[in-house]
Amino acid sequence: MFNNKEQFVSAYKRKFMSMLSKTMGEATTEDKYVVLASMICEEMNEKWVITNDYYLKTGARQVYYFSLEFLIGKFLESNLLYLGAEKICREGLTDLNINLDDLILCEPDPALGNGGLGRLAACFLDSLASMGLPGHGCGIRYKYGLFRQQIVDGYQVELPDNWLNQRNPWEMRKPEKAVIVKLNGHIRTEFDEDGNPHFTHEDFLPVLAVPYDMPVMGYRNKTVNTLRLWSAESVDNSFDFASFSRGDYVNAVSGKYSVEAISEVLYPDDSNYTNRLLRLKQQYFFVSAGLQSIVRRFKLKQHDHLEIFPERIVIHINDTHPALTVPELMRILIDDEGFGWEEAWDVTTRTIAYTNHTIMPEALETWPVDLFWELLPRIYMIVEEINRRFVADLKKRYPGAPEKVARMAILGDGVVRMANLAVVGSFSVNGVAAVHTELLKNVVMKDFYDYYPKKFNNKTNGITHRRWLIKANPALTDAVTDIIGDKWIRNPVEMEELKKHAGDKAAQKTIFDIKRAGKERLARYISESQGITVDPDSIFDVQVKRIHAYKRQLLNAMHVQHLYNRLLENPNLDIAPRTFIFAGKAAPSYYYAKTIIKYINELSRLVDSDKRVQDKLRVVFLENYNVSLAEIIFPASDISEQISTASKEASGTGNMKFMMNGAVTIGTNDGANIEIRQLVGDENFVLFGLSVDEVLANYASGGYNSREIYQSDANVRKILDQISSGALFPGTARNDFSAITRSLLDYNDEFFVLKDFDSYAKAQQKINDLYKKKEQWSAMSLNNIAMSGHFSSDNTINQYAKN
Repeated sequence: MFNNKEQFVSAYKRKFMSMLSKTMGEATTEDKYVVLASMICEEMNEKWVITNDYYLKTGARQVYYFSLEFLIGKFLESNLLYLGAEKICREGLTDLNINLDDLILCEPDPALGNGGLGRLAACFLDSLASMGLPGHGCGIRYKYGLFRQQIVDGYQVELPDNWLNQRNPWEMRKPEKAVIVKLNGHIRTEFDEDGNPHFTHEDFLPVLAVPYDMPVMGYRNKTVNTLRLWSAESVDNSFDFASFSRGDYVNAVSGKYSVEAISEVLYPDDSNYTNRLLRLKQQYFFVSAGLQSIVRRFKLKQHDHLEIFPERIVIHINDTHPALTVPELMRILIDDEGFGWEEAWDVTTRTIAYTNHTIMPEALETWPVDLFWELLPRIYMIVEEINRRFVADLKKRYPGAPEKVARMAILGDGVVRMANLAVVGSFSVNGVAAVHTELLKNVVMKDFYDYYPKKFNNKTNGITHRRWLIKANPALTDAVTDIIGDKWIRNPVEMEELKKHAGDKAAQKTIFDIKRAGKERLARYISESQGITVDPDSIFDVQVKRIHAYKRQLLNAMHVQHLYNRLLENPNLDIAPRTFIFAGKAAPSYYYAKTIIKYINELSRLVDSDKRVQDKLRVVFLENYNVSLAEIIFPASDISEQISTASKEASGTGNMKFMMNGAVTIGTNDGANIEIRQLVGDENFVLFGLSVDEVLANYASGGYNSREIYQSDANVRKILDQISSGALFPGTARNDFSAITRSLLDYNDEFFVLKDFDSYAKAQQKINDLYKKKEQWSAMSLNNIAMSGHFSSDNTINQYAKN
């Protein structure tokens, strides 16, 4: 970027004056951040143009990754790292009396995602660029994120996450590339003299989709790919002058606001009809805008023959949210480009690939037919025809199996089944962990696997080691390089060389000291943000992820209560001091998950106020979990809690981030946990709980009775009686936690919390005993780091590219 510090200082001063026309003494921290970001963007822009030109000249097959979420994290620090310019910039800014760390803190976290889905998408974009592969993202430019979480009296409170309230220097608005997305209206059908139908969409609501492009830089190479995010705008600003003149100011701009609401908020609460309709609008909006843009660019820059579109373009859909790519690409090919049905279907089904992210049948997305038809009349007609033809083929294949045909149909029971649509309309369907893919093939999507056996394949999720190790944990990065050299940076599987040093006492001490420093950093953050003092020498036992019943934060919290009870019964109990750390958001309408947050916070308050246990036990719930907070948490974690009910977690990526930073996993045989355990060995993984087969067998037989465990297990009974009576939580209404006890006893514990409790408690005791053996624990940590390179998203992307 710059050859030396002096060049940087001179360039920064020039850019500062040209952009701001003020002195540095008058400038805010935000001003200084924007100037530096603009300089970095100028450096990237030239590579950006060259990259795109190269792809066109070589005729490379380009991948467009469609996702409702891209949890990309802050750009400034990572872009400096990727350019190799952090040292020069830091030194130059110091000469100007500017602290680079202040500028890094000034940048907001882009609120473009919620959890693993969005973080995976970001990791994939990072790997594509760093590997020099032609891959771009397509999503929505949300003005507000999911929400900014605040904990008030133990409850989650949702506040607006207005991450765009300051200028975003990393994006480039391109109004000349805007497209129109059509909603509502009706379809007029006319037939030509040959009897071929032609469809005209009339009286529709036009939405202007304006692209904002963000550069995605590869790690110290010449590749810069694109993340294109679409913003919804009114075509004519929808300002009703007559209403304004009458003093009806709200109605004067209501049309404008109803359109702009499409890109306003990530995942609007869908507990009411209006917001559910908005979610469907969002899905079609970015799919239609993205496909229109891709087709237009393809025709303009490459070929006017869309028959070869699949040879140059792949549309990869991240879960079912973008499944409307199937009928929308059909619409474009038939209505706009004049294709016949069979020709359009051939192109569509050779273009689209689908990643499934859920095992739970109830989580497979559906839309009511009435709502779908009203909003997307032409798309519904196409879905109806896809379904008609598909069902006709099914009836020929399975003439005596009407129930099977009904299950596989895209339309049924008054809904549009988006997963069925995605499978039928794609050439590849992949799961995201070995066990997940097998469950798709043999349980959840068995009918489709029988019908399309060649479509199904596995691509275990991955994480980018550049952000989650090199950026998040530079001390550990340096240590790994000192021990085994730097080849692992380009080929992360090379980290396996660390296994040879797992028994080396010097290496163990180095890893232990780095972890201790990470814990001190997190302890300072907890003290400053929560006012709770935690001991860096205690075990940092961490569960950070979306709050959901199947992820079983409840099991973890109940064990905390169990430890508290044991300490009161025996103050001399020989346990290693433990700090339990939770973080994650519950969906605004997910009352049960919000109740679990309240329960965890009441445990925190209970423990913090009881001097009898303070030297042995601490509980912390960190509010507003995001990428920046994760970068502090993972390097500090001793224990990685991956305790979902077996068969429920598709893969997980948090488990990989913990592992890469030296945490030891306590987990079920679920998702990617299975592959982690296979790689590190049983001795470096703490396993507990029911297996996938046992869970499925319990569901099939109905043999599990949670009340029997309540009656037979004194520890479980005591915990639940304390929760239901409110005895441990003075000042809290007894019915505050009734949802928890009802779910576990009245509704028979759907996720086997009680069934797995004893096994989990014994596994936690095993961790307690292992942690006291410092050398053995450090060796376990080293072994986990060593094998984590196998979960680099580079490996996942390489599999996609080859296949």
